[in-house]
Amino acid sequence: MRTAYQYRLRPTASQVALMGEWLELLRKQYNYRLAERFNGWEQNRCNIHACSLTVCHLPELKDKPDFDSQKRDLVNTKALFPEYQAIHSQVLQDCVERVQRAFDRWLKGDCNGKRAGRPRFKGVGRYRSFTFPQMKQDCIRGQFIHLPKIGPVKLVQHRPLPEGFVIKTATITRKVDGWYVTLSLQDSSVPEWSPDPPTWENTMGIDLGLSSFLVTDEGEAVEVPQHYRRAQKPLKRLQRSVSRKQKRPNRYQKAVKRLSKAHQKVANQRRDFHHKTARKLLQTRKHIAHEALDIKGLARTRLAKSVHDAGWGQFLQILAAKAERAGLLTIAGDPRGSSQGCSGCGREVPKKLHERWHDCPSCGLRLSRDHNSARVIKSRAVGRPVLQAQEMSCHWAGVTVGEAWRKP
Repeated sequence: MRTAYQYRLRPTASQVALMGEWLELLRKQYNYRLAERFNGWEQNRCNIHACSLTVCHLPELKDKPDFDSQKRDLVNTKALFPEYQAIHSQVLQDCVERVQRAFDRWLKGDCNGKRAGRPRFKGVGRYRSFTFPQMKQDCIRGQFIHLPKIGPVKLVQHRPLPEGFVIKTATITRKVDGWYVTLSLQDSSVPEWSPDPPTWENTMGIDLGLSSFLVTDEGEAVEVPQHYRRAQKPLKRLQRSVSRKQKRPNRYQKAVKRLSKAHQKVANQRRDFHHKTARKLLQTRKHIAHEALDIKGLARTRLAKSVHDAGWGQFLQILAAKAERAGLLTIAGDPRGSSQGCSGCGREVPKKLHERWHDCPSCGLRLSRDHNSARVIKSRAVGRPVLQAQEMSCHWAGVTVGEAWRKP
């Protein structure tokens, strides 16, 4: 089992200066290694896809930099630029590994085959963290954590580390309100979880929306807090203060810091709301079925501000992580037609977006639109429709999530 704990750091002024210098040197190293990758990729590109039988028009391939070659070249970097000798060797190697991951996500894609955009060069202040790939198990001694080549840094350990877990890595992050350390922990003795398959009794359906953040299949609604909309006026005032100042002077930097802290407060409030909502849902000890929403597509519509303010993507990630620790599942179903179908008889009841009430003319089921959608999502997850008290029969078209679960 792998988990992560984040703690706040209270470094001294000299340690802050040292870690800030590290970040700037690592930013330059990241940009240099990324430029090497781009040059090697451009030199080996060719528009010719075929050759004749007598003449080959393909150019000779040149050496293309990879992780191993760039890692070996770090010795030359330290010889040419002595300031890099102050950085821990594994921290420098992790910088090269970040370039490797960014380049692979662009050309090859991740484990699911989803490709990312072209990697960008890091501007000033855009490289905000560095990682120690290996840490000693006794690195935390009292109120201090001992970091290689940095020394003991004061740690605000607001909760103890779980017993049986081993510290694998430590990531130092600079945020607008200070420095943080994220410890990656692992416990190999924890067995792999094997959750029970979803059934009607152990599954809960939720429908995510904007009028209500979510509605369960039992009709319980969670209101949208709208943290960003409530903070719009102070954010607008702070943004106006930034735009009126000249760039780079101290007053401009102070105004940017005030604006960043205001945005961070909104993000922290939203994240706290997501954690508490996910925990409340999982206290029922049920699997959670939800829609596989196209959040990026919805964020390009007129409802973009409300979609970003709700933060559905972050909430679903937190919900999946907490469900895995609790031995439960999060089931993403097909969202098509979930608001148009009847959860009682399965027939289609067309409704426009402004119509928030479901009234089925066939079975007489009357309930709110979001409540009906949550029941439809649950029925698709378990592979059978919702039955009314009179045990009405219906048939679903296509293969549902529940049917796919039962296949070998």
